Amino acid sequence: MKSVVQSGYIVAVLSLFILQAKALAGFPNAVDGQPLPSLAPMLERVTPGVVNISTRAASRQVNPLIEEFFGIQPRPRSPTTPLSLGSGVIIDAEAGLVVTNNHVIENASEIQVTLADGRELLATVIGTDPRADVALIQVNADNLTALAWADSEDLRVGDFCVAIGNPFGLGQTVTSGIVSALERSGLGIEDLEDFIQTDASINPGNSGGALVNLRGELIGINTAIVGPAGGNVGIGFAIPSNMAQDIVEQLLEYGEVRRGMLGIAAQPLTPQLARSFGIEQQYGVVIVKVESGSPAEESGLQIGDIILSVDGRPVKTVEGVINRLGLVRLGQEIKLRLLRDKRELEITTTVAAINDLHPLLVGATFEDAVTPRGRRFVVIGEIRDGSKLDQLGLRPGDAVLSVDRKEIASVDDLKRVL
Repeated sequence: MKSVVQSGYIVAVLSLFILQAKALAGFPNAVDGQPLPSLAPMLERVTPGVVNISTRAASRQVNPLIEEFFGIQPRPRSPTTPLSLGSGVIIDAEAGLVVTNNHVIENASEIQVTLADGRELLATVIGTDPRADVALIQVNADNLTALAWADSEDLRVGDFCVAIGNPFGLGQTVTSGIVSALERSGLGIEDLEDFIQTDASINPGNSGGALVNLRGELIGINTAIVGPAGGNVGIGFAIPSNMAQDIVEQLLEYGEVRRGMLGIAAQPLTPQLARSFGIEQQYGVVIVKVESGSPAEESGLQIGDIILSVDGRPVKTVEGVINRLGLVRLGQEIKLRLLRDKRELEITTTVAAINDLHPLLVGATFEDAVTPRGRRFVVIGEIRDGSKLDQLGLRPGDAVLSVDRKEIASVDDLKRVL
């Protein structure tokens, strides 16, 4: 084993000498009078707009009364403990606005932003959107560099892109690749998924960093990877710039993201359903329920309608419809292209405000129930995969009897208590 290592070392050294000799011999800096292509000029402009983010959380202290009662010796404790490392992108130099991932700053008691020039700044949270994993924070500093938003609708598979971030806390790092796929969803990473997939290396610590095009414009916010033990295998995901920009605008305006509902339940169009409808359509989403009094009912949507596109963008999965509607502001009109009775038609509708629900209730349905002896309670109907209740291990058919020792006799009770 030792000789193998030494041989490898000798080969590496010889290779280095050969490369150096070739460099000294003079590799061309230009061809036909034109400089060789390089990302350096663009990166020199862009990298100052990408920051490193570190967070700390308040340490949990033992109550002095408990220490005294159990005879625990008080121990000196650090006031805070390290929580996470990540990245962020400056999007407004004058206001000091930085966009990042929600999971980078979630539960943090202190957020520190380190600029490319080494300055360290404390940041405050403007707003967060956990469903899409976007957060907006603010720093107070002069001479900042902001990145310009690109239109992610213009992206095509095969476009070159560059990822900038802080992998493994090593410091600012640049990797390059291409756009491998668009509109990735159904990964179970976030509630709202409409990812750009790229083979530019994205590793832990890159979260919240920039994905830019060759002009240095922001096309996405790096957010996740798929690989063994969190390692990079050439599959990384970024939140599209248009989605992130819309969320940022709402966070600035309202301090939160206000999403609406259409009032339908749906399922994917399967080959079996297509045959039963007598159609050759290969994609779409079938409406299986229309809520009474909902915008869907008011606009004339019907059970059995097949949604083909939302605002001109084809949808092939229920997640795709959810993602499209999740980007629509309250009261905003949307155009749905449908297939009904083998004929295509277009319907314009609006989204209405979702009833104010506790996050635990989002993604689930509930029904009033009563026992033979007259005991009233609530039964869980449906639970969406990845919702809070699903993560807690609850299942359809589970009965809700009480919350925080308060008896639950109806769905209204459940909403009121939470």
